[in-house]
Amino acid sequence: MVPCSVWGRVLIVFLCFTACRTDISCRNEAGEPVDWFVVYKLPMHKIGEVGSGVDYMYLDSAVGTWQMSQFTVNTSDGALGLTLNQLYSGQAYTSNSTVYAMYNDGPPNMDYVKGYGHTKGTLLFDHSQGFWLSHSVPSFPSFPELGYMYPSSGKFYGQTALCVTYKYGQLPVIARQLVYLNPRVYNCSVPSSFLDDLADLAQLCKDPKPPLPPSSKNTESLLSAKGEKFINIYAGWVAQELGTDLLVETWLRPSHELPSNCSMAHHAMNVKSVGFLWSPRSTLFQSEHDHSKWCVSRRWEDQWACVGDLNRERAQAWRAGGLLCCRNPFIYKAFRQVVAKYNDC
Repeated sequence: MVPCSVWGRVLIVFLCFTACRTDISCRNEAGEPVDWFVVYKLPMHKIGEVGSGVDYMYLDSAVGTWQMSQFTVNTSDGALGLTLNQLYSGQAYTSNSTVYAMYNDGPPNMDYVKGYGHTKGTLLFDHSQGFWLSHSVPSFPSFPELGYMYPSSGKFYGQTALCVTYKYGQLPVIARQLVYLNPRVYNCSVPSSFLDDLADLAQLCKDPKPPLPPSSKNTESLLSAKGEKFINIYAGWVAQELGTDLLVETWLRPSHELPSNCSMAHHAMNVKSVGFLWSPRSTLFQSEHDHSKWCVSRRWEDQWACVGDLNRERAQAWRAGGLLCCRNPFIYKAFRQVVAKYNDC
């Protein structure tokens, strides 16, 4: 995550949940369609213990708060696997009736190439609806032909993933925003029946590094059946844009992190430790062991929560990336209550 105080370009798109359907969608732990879910994979090294590196907490609107999953992230039995298996098991990647794209600045089984946005995700849609999965895991997900696989390199650090189900009408807008994120698209398919709507996505498939549009600021509004709004903020002054002080959780590598910034009207303060202290398996860990990227408003009444894919550190201040922000009370409370310690101004 780029620091809330040094982002230079801002892109906002209002994205909304869709009504649940039986076609392509985010899937919960039971394989049922849901509007959204969040996965928080726990790091291997926690304060006072060494874990498996594959346990994770799960959240959606039905469970209401973090739940320790009975599954592990390296199997296809949980929400991530069940969601991505709509691409894998059904061989949707070979179908002319679906469009998909997988992007990651560190793709699986490929050399790392500098210059791309620090952004990671997968989308899969038919002409009715689909899902957009945004996450922080390098080398994930695997190529469709290989089926669901979680990389062993993804076990060490904490990671987050946010999945949201959207109507097809929102996909062209999402595709336009991906251009700003400068993703490294490593696998995709845009069949001819989608080309009129998805020229931007088709271009990303052909040329993973297209030139940025003339303006680095853009705002799009999308309405859904439920009317719940997300704000996608690209590499901008997030605290100032949201009008609130933020507590920022990102990978705080020693000597690389940016200090808490209180020089502007709204402050950005580094989270130092994260704790799931009420769960049956109480867990506390330092931010240096957490590769997830998220932030929440410090004041509970502001209710802002953002999940993203850019580190708050000096070396990545130039890179493209984004945050998906909302004022959903479930998501806000879930992230705000796990802030165990932060560096105040």
